[in-house]
Amino acid sequence: MSKHDLNVTAFLSCVGSLMESREVNSMKQWRHHFSITCYEHSVFVSYVAFRLARYFGWDFRAAARAGLLHDLYLYDSADGSAHPGNQCLDHPEFALRNARTLCPDLSDKEQNAIVSHMFPLAVHLPRCREALVVNMADKICATIEVIHLYQTQRLQRWLPAPTRI
Repeated sequence: MSKHDLNVTAFLSCVGSLMESREVNSMKQWRHHFSITCYEHSVFVSYVAFRLARYFGWDFRAAARAGLLHDLYLYDSADGSAHPGNQCLDHPEFALRNARTLCPDLSDKEQNAIVSHMFPLAVHLPRCREALVVNMADKICATIEVIHLYQTQRLQRWLPAPTRI
């Protein structure tokens, strides 16, 4: 088995059951960054956070789970009536509420990573390494998506199969 396959297997052991949930799969219906869906973005963030946390010897399970759930706000962000104010500030709170419903066992690290992932724009500060790594992964992935590098063949080979477009 290749090193990549081992990484994917370890990653899926952290988030595989969540990826099969109705709530997480419902993110496939909403666009997030151009042609990237909220689901694709969240799996991408989750995998990057997992790999970074694992590399540094941090809680990679918490990073992977929080990365997957960080945008679980479950509404069309383009619909201004779906949230009360600024989408950048509102969606982490909605995502945390939905993540708590889906996973009543969310750790404090996971909750902080979800609610603070928009730092420095968010009012919540990252209070643990796992929150920082999810925040960093979110910025890296969003940049790659916005400049349209997400769909390159090389990046596609690096990601786990369930995220491929």
